[in-house]
Amino acid sequence: MSKGKLVVGLIAGLAVGALLGVLFAPDKGAATRKKISDKGQDYADELKDLFDEFIASGSEKGAAAKEETPTGNSKMKGSAEDFDS
Repeated sequence: MSKGKLVVGLIAGLAVGALLGVLFAPDKGAATRKKISDKGQDYADELKDLFDEFIASGSEKGAAAKEETPTGNSKMKGSAEDFDS
């Protein structure tokens, strides 16, 4: 199982557990809705952070791959220009 799937599963499990805990806790309706809203915002922020890390990781890998291939790219361009002549 990949690390990403594990993290998503963990977050989903935490969200369901927190939601059920808040719903079954003896509290007034307004307070319960506030708790649910706060937890939802916390999870949304956490998910955004994970997504940003994922995007940054992809950008770093793309930049690394681009750094490895600049000479091959210029060789191909020169070959194509020779072909046109």
